[in-house]
Amino acid sequence: MTAEGKVDMTRSQVFGEVAELYDAARPGYSDELVTEVLAYAALGGRAALEIGAGTGKATLPFAGRGVPLLCVEPDARMAEVLRRNTARHPGVQVQVGPFEELCPDDRRFGLVLAATSWHWVDPARRWGLVHGALAPGGAVALFWNPQGVRDAGLHAALAEVDRRHGLAGTPHSVRASDFGEVPGNWGGLPGGWPEAECRSDGRFTDLRSVRFRQDRHYDTESYLGYLASLTTYRVLPPDRRERVLADTARVLDAHGGVATERFSDLFLARAR
Repeated sequence: MTAEGKVDMTRSQVFGEVAELYDAARPGYSDELVTEVLAYAALGGRAALEIGAGTGKATLPFAGRGVPLLCVEPDARMAEVLRRNTARHPGVQVQVGPFEELCPDDRRFGLVLAATSWHWVDPARRWGLVHGALAPGGAVALFWNPQGVRDAGLHAALAEVDRRHGLAGTPHSVRASDFGEVPGNWGGLPGGWPEAECRSDGRFTDLRSVRFRQDRHYDTESYLGYLASLTTYRVLPPDRRERVLADTARVLDAHGGVATERFSDLFLARAR
């Protein structure tokens, strides 16, 4: 998203350059989160619509629970991996294109979900588009999975690498201890937590925010793969990206990898 609050579509589609790496390196979402969403949505056989499905990190756990899904993905390269990953789930359909251009005919959905993709949707139109896609009483579920570094010394060493290379908003820029108890209270969330925006829209009710936690340890190779799949690193010139990752690798090797606490922050609302 730009400083003017507009979606930068070039940045939003850099993931397709490394779709296979993205699929291998990006973390998924917890079973507890999926259970919470489905309990709230009470689909009763109705289909769900997923915005910016990527390679299926959120798609698969919902499809595995028997949820029929229409997955909208703007990048054809990501959609190709998504189709492969969901081939065993006949209830999953994939449509290539931005959510803003979706034409679902007369279909209305019991659930619209966006997993770390809501900030790529046009802020001026997204609530209206979601409301129009939902059946009366249908649910919207927006979620992200930030993380914090547990070791203060490692955090400081990684912060120095970021400072030296002029990077901001990396996934290791926040210590785990800096996260409070309130979902969405982390500084790197693009566009901010959606609750205030949703409330001011007025077409939704029963707003809820939920946080789940889990520990994760990365070795150097897996963490570098994760970083290389992120927009912050993808938009760097290749030679600069290689230098940043090499410096990061030296720090990680010296600390035996990185122990993190991962937070799954979930926002729920229901269409009036």
